[in-house]
Amino acid sequence: MTALYDQNFGEKWTMYHGDCVEVVGWLPDDSIDYSVFSPPFSSLYTYSDSERDMGNCETDEEFFQHYQFLADQLFRVIKPGRLCSVHCMNLPASKSHHGYIGIRDFRGDIIRSMIKAGFIFHSEVCIWKDPVVDMQRTKALGLLHKQVKKDSARSRMGIPDYVCTFKVPGDNEEPVEGPFTHYAGDPDCFESNGDYSIDVWQRYASPVWADIRQTNTLNFRMARDGKDERHICPLQLDVIERCLQLWTNEGDLVLSPFGGVGSEGYQSILSGRRFVGVELKDSYYKHACQHLNAAEVEFNSAKLF
Repeated sequence: MTALYDQNFGEKWTMYHGDCVEVVGWLPDDSIDYSVFSPPFSSLYTYSDSERDMGNCETDEEFFQHYQFLADQLFRVIKPGRLCSVHCMNLPASKSHHGYIGIRDFRGDIIRSMIKAGFIFHSEVCIWKDPVVDMQRTKALGLLHKQVKKDSARSRMGIPDYVCTFKVPGDNEEPVEGPFTHYAGDPDCFESNGDYSIDVWQRYASPVWADIRQTNTLNFRMARDGKDERHICPLQLDVIERCLQLWTNEGDLVLSPFGGVGSEGYQSILSGRRFVGVELKDSYYKHACQHLNAAEVEFNSAKLF
């Protein structure tokens, strides 16, 4: 990357092109109301050839040495009593890379890293994923039906996503208040019994979210370039919107240190929040700026009418 801390901005957003650890390190203390992001899943996906890219770590141990620097900075910049949500999943282990076939506790390592930085483990939700779609995408042996007939001791369930949320100790000086005025998720899964805000809350309070639309994501395909080695998938907008509804007020400043193509910022702006994001990869950064501009135009147009 040639230009460290190149930036672009709009009325309600700023996007930095640089290393998230260093950029977040420049943000003022207690300046962020909420952070939500999906970090690289250790070495599962490769996003770029930069040595600054956490996805280029050779081992989980190396990844979390790098990630700890970010966790420490997040603890510093998020206001007391406010929250940080990390989208993650446990990771498959392979015979060739890890010496065994099984599951690595990536989610647990994220939790331990955030607690080490000073956060309180506040809550978590499990996000259901279709095991058939996962099998078709990954060709995982443990998800194949023929394996059940051959030796089901090697069969397993699909690997779900999680949103793990962490709190900075202290009193929240600006309570997050107000009823839920709309529902984010698959409309076929929701029906109000007459008290809309309570009905929405009961869906959101479930420890398993089975009503997330898996395909409700920003179009990321145009942001890929020839250096990408593996397939990636951005965080679903339903997940981001729910987190914003639960844990932010209008006008709050939301941070994503792994801005990607702008999913967290896009939904933040549409929800009336402000956004600051960081992205290392050039093609993602450029598309994130386009998406954030589009969200701002859409939000301002909605206010006019």
